[in-house]
Amino acid sequence: MAHGRQTWSAMECSSDESSELSETDIDDYAEKSYLDLKSGKLVARLASDRFRCPFCPGKKKQDYRYNELLQHAVGVGASNRAAKVKANHQALAKLLKEDHADAAGTLPSRQALALSNPPKPVKDQEVFVWPWMGILTNVPVEQTQGGGAILMKQLADFKPLRYTAVYGSNGYTGYGIVLFTKDWIGFKNALAFQNFFKSQRLGKMDWKETKRHGKYVFGWLAKEEDYKSDDPVGVFLSANGDLKTVSDLEQEMSSKTDNLIANLAQQITAKSKYLQELECKCNQMNLSLQKAMEERDLLHKRYNEEMRNMESATREHTQRVFQETDKLRKQLVEKESYIQRRSRQLNELVAQTDMERRKLEEEREKNADENDSLNLARIEQQKADECALKLLEKHKKEKEAAFNKILQLERQVDEKQKLELDIEQLKGKLEVVKHMEGEGVDVKKRSEELTAELNERIEEMEDLEALNQTLVIKERMTNDEIQDAKKELITGLSELLGPRSNIRIKRMGELDEKPFLLACKQRYGDNAEMEAVKLCSLWQEDLKDPNWYPFKIVITGPTAEQVINDEDEKLVSLKEQLGEDVYKAVTTALLEINEYNASGSYVVSELWNNKENRKASITEAIQHVLKQWKAQKRRR
Repeated sequence: MAHGRQTWSAMECSSDESSELSETDIDDYAEKSYLDLKSGKLVARLASDRFRCPFCPGKKKQDYRYNELLQHAVGVGASNRAAKVKANHQALAKLLKEDHADAAGTLPSRQALALSNPPKPVKDQEVFVWPWMGILTNVPVEQTQGGGAILMKQLADFKPLRYTAVYGSNGYTGYGIVLFTKDWIGFKNALAFQNFFKSQRLGKMDWKETKRHGKYVFGWLAKEEDYKSDDPVGVFLSANGDLKTVSDLEQEMSSKTDNLIANLAQQITAKSKYLQELECKCNQMNLSLQKAMEERDLLHKRYNEEMRNMESATREHTQRVFQETDKLRKQLVEKESYIQRRSRQLNELVAQTDMERRKLEEEREKNADENDSLNLARIEQQKADECALKLLEKHKKEKEAAFNKILQLERQVDEKQKLELDIEQLKGKLEVVKHMEGEGVDVKKRSEELTAELNERIEEMEDLEALNQTLVIKERMTNDEIQDAKKELITGLSELLGPRSNIRIKRMGELDEKPFLLACKQRYGDNAEMEAVKLCSLWQEDLKDPNWYPFKIVITGPTAEQVINDEDEKLVSLKEQLGEDVYKAVTTALLEINEYNASGSYVVSELWNNKENRKASITEAIQHVLKQWKAQKRRR
């Protein structure tokens, strides 16, 4: 095994191994190499998280992470390589631990520090009892009392863990076992324990060679010979320890250190990734909230502009209605005065003949009928004015109620979004607190506080959701009432409004037959009308097909809209066969159905402003009807 390890090391490093160092010069040479690394003469760090081994230029792998390079430096520095190679890699390990520890995220473990400085004066193949144990013999029985407290005090310089007296079948044997720590520090203390007794000529060989032991206590480090003996000491050692060489322990501890460093690195990576995910979620929520706030402000701005325009139009219309009413009233008064004057003139004239009297009577009756008609017209005018004012007032109240509901819904939405944000933040805090166990934080208490606060926010959001649902239902009912009123208005006005008037009833999604007729005249001649009707009917049915969706989504800035897909096979074929005008008629009907009745895909009637080519409001329709009615009354 040692030969294989040396062969691998020779292939891995290309350092100069021709000039060897003594074991006592390794520390000095390692310190010199460390200064060269620290001053920059030898470069080990390539980037914030990338390193190289400057002492192994011939190795294929030149790009290491911190933990990988530390593992490499510690392993080579603790191996049986040439002294100069070990010194160089010990200097590299020291540089990584003391000057570049920030790249690891955690400080190196005590076990890794111990592995970088194994005891030197021990042969690799020498077998010891592990955990490290020292054997004391010729120990007076009184010194074993109290767990060997007297002996533990005398051996305090060697930092023993425990003293155990050895008993056999005949009682106390005079032997005792001193237990040391399992790491290299414990091994150094055990060697120091053995060297002390050896220097005092109280070691194992002295015990065997001396016949008169007197009152002296002898001691040595437990090894294979003691472990395999059949006396009570061997039984105790075999029951409480194992036989291992220094090389075996080096490999075992190196493997444990590598696993520990790898596990720590994985935990750090996982926690960093989790924190990045939390930060990403927080940023997304902040962006969503900011976008919602911007949309709300834009909605407020548009609504305020619309309300100002509506109020201005209402004031202007009311002024016009009052002005026209005053003008009609004055005309009626003048007409009545004229009739009264004419009646007085007729009464003053004396009819000379029967014919003249009959004519005067007929004219008087005619004037009386006209006067009655004018009175009825004035009464009807007053009723119409009152009805129009009531409609305007009702429409204004409905707009104000809808506006108040919209504002209330917006406030509910803002509160709901704020509560959702608070809930997500509390969940995030709760997850973070769960991961902070063992860092000086009372996780249980903090988790209970955050859980209570989270439950309170959830209850508030549920109450707000219930209130919001009630408001949505009320708004839906109000909207249904407005839509029903609009349908009744469209039904009533369908016979009164002509196709050429400013306000008319337009059937949204219905195909225009004129482009089909013009296209068919060029293709079919005398049968053009019949073919045009067939094609128009077929395409009208295609518009109702829910499986045909010739649209595509186009994103412009923050908004997305549906537009006609110019590459749709049906539309491309239609354009090639019947021309641009028919294509425009079909795409116009498609856009109208998608806008006004996307779910039903059938033709719907809508109030339309011909002059401005746009959808007309209920207010505009009422104003147009009143204007027409007044014009007809003036013509009478």
